Amino acid sequence: MKLPVSMPRLVGLFAVLAAVMALAAAFSNAPAYRQIPAGTGVIKFSFSHSASRECRRRTPAELAKLPPNMRRPLDCPRGRRGIFAELAIDDVVVFSEELPPSGFAKDGPSQIYRRFVVPAGERTVAARLRDTPRATGFDHERVETVTVKPGQSLALDFRPEHGGFIWR
Repeated sequence: MKLPVSMPRLVGLFAVLAAVMALAAAFSNAPAYRQIPAGTGVIKFSFSHSASRECRRRTPAELAKLPPNMRRPLDCPRGRRGIFAELAIDDVVVFSEELPPSGFAKDGPSQIYRRFVVPAGERTVAARLRDTPRATGFDHERVETVTVKPGQSLALDFRPEHGGFIWR
C-alpha cells in the first residue's frame, strides 16, 4: 500500500508546524505588554450630566393670547446649555473645557471621558463643574488627596443625587 504523501514530506510538515507553534508560544509571554508605564496609575474623568433648561415665566398678556389648551405658565425651549468642566491634578489644570449638550436638538446630556496617566503616589485632585448660566465660578467642586498605586485605575464620576463628584 502506497501512502499519498511521502515520509520525508510529512516529517518536514511536522517540523514547520512545530516551529510555528514554538514561535507562537514564545511570543505569548514575551515581550510583556503594559497598558501604562511601570510606576504609574490612571485617573479617569468621566461623566454624563445635563444642565437645566432655561425656562422663563410667561406674562399674563402672553398667556391670554394663547389657546386655552396651550396656556402653560413656563416657556421652556427644548435645547439645553452646555456645561463647563475642569480637572486639576497637583494644582496643574489638565482639563478645562465647555462641553456641549449631545443630541440632534441639543437636548441630551453633556458627556466627557478623559484618562490621565499619573505617577504613583499622593495626588491632589480638584474637579469643578458649572452647569448654571453664571459666567464665573463653579456650582460643584471637590478637592481631595488620593493615593494612586502603580497600575491602579481611579474613576472620578459626577452624580448630583450622591452630592456631586464621587470616586469609583
